Amino acid sequence: MNETPQAYRPDPRILELGDAVYDVVEAANFPETRLRFRNDRAADEVGLAALSDAEWTRHFGRFAPLPDNLPRPLALRYHGHQFRSYNPDIGDGRGFLFAQMRDHGGRLMDLGTKGSGQTPWSRFGDGRLTLKGGVREVLATEMLEALGVGTSRSFSLIETGEALERNDEPSPTRSAVLVRLSHSHIRIGTFQRLAYLRDDETMTRLIGYVLRNLYGEEPGDEPATRLLDLVVRRTARLAASYMAAGFVHGVLNTDNINVTGESFDYGPWRFLPTWDPAFTAAYFDHAGLYAFGRQPEAIHWNAMQLAVSLRTVSEAAPLIAVLETFGDHYQTAVSEAILWRLGLVPRGAEEDAALVGAVERGLRAEMLPVDRFFFDAFAGHLPDGDAFAEARARVAPYAARKARDHLYWRDDTPCAMVIGEVEAIWSAIADRDDWSLFASKITAIREMGAALA
Repeated sequence: MNETPQAYRPDPRILELGDAVYDVVEAANFPETRLRFRNDRAADEVGLAALSDAEWTRHFGRFAPLPDNLPRPLALRYHGHQFRSYNPDIGDGRGFLFAQMRDHGGRLMDLGTKGSGQTPWSRFGDGRLTLKGGVREVLATEMLEALGVGTSRSFSLIETGEALERNDEPSPTRSAVLVRLSHSHIRIGTFQRLAYLRDDETMTRLIGYVLRNLYGEEPGDEPATRLLDLVVRRTARLAASYMAAGFVHGVLNTDNINVTGESFDYGPWRFLPTWDPAFTAAYFDHAGLYAFGRQPEAIHWNAMQLAVSLRTVSEAAPLIAVLETFGDHYQTAVSEAILWRLGLVPRGAEEDAALVGAVERGLRAEMLPVDRFFFDAFAGHLPDGDAFAEARARVAPYAARKARDHLYWRDDTPCAMVIGEVEAIWSAIADRDDWSLFASKITAIREMGAALA
């Protein structure tokens, strides 16, 4: 591996927890490894951007260990509520933790996989990922990052040469292995498993691991309560950022909520075409449990399950008190997030909340294209008509947080990610192996991100 200007700093801290939370596994031996996407912007943050394509493919397609890092991949163990039904028979079934290192800011980062082969938790699955699924995750994470959502980063996508059979898309279909860069893969479900097993010793170690390595704090007198407080704050912000981005994750199960409040694990995601609280992403979400407008409720419910798990090592009263702060944290965060997307400088909690409420009421009433609305609003142009009369009045005293002088604003077409365009990008790849639409979309998303940042 070549030297990089900013050093690669391996730090496999997960080994502190012992094998109570993971299984040592092997990666699948794929017929081929064709590099389709490498995120050099993310790689630079962890000292890996100088890898040649051959080195990249050896590490992230063949999974040769990175220097001084985990010698073998680890499939993490966890449980989870899946659509509110508890499942003790899950874990990393088609992925593993491959490496840990520090980024330029000193944060502990994970490289984890999706589609890397079977593990003890695969049950009846083949441990693989469709190429379409990988392409969709790259698009989702790039768009969310540009829209200010804390998210895992799609680090690498490599096509693997297998023909996969799937019930929910035309088969056989092409296969891939994805690598994600994340600020931890510790889930709420990780804590649920230890509570289920009554493994208080490992639970205590895990609380300390998260506080020290993910939040930079030494455990104090009430470490479980402190951990819950941090997770509640971060997950409230996550819920708020989904709303401002007009994003529907689709599967907000407890095994899909990271204790750092970073969004990850994208399956049937969608971005809103119009502001519809009842809009769902997953065709199997018949009750609308994870509909757009119910996502804050779903994430709060998941935080409650963390509190239930921590009850095995903590008194109930302080945990309940922390849970009750979720709503206030969410209200503050959603005002900040929507004002950020409107391009406005906050003025005060009550005034900001009133403006955001007026904007949301207008969007619901008019059913406008979400991306079009925010694109125009960033320049100070709210729609005419009665539905936005209150919003226009309330926005008048606000100052712009950023000049609209980036090249992105010179085109009158907002960057969006509606399902039709996602399908068009995939069709070009599937039908003609044409990756040009995919590449140009990544460029456009990053330009939008720079304009908004």
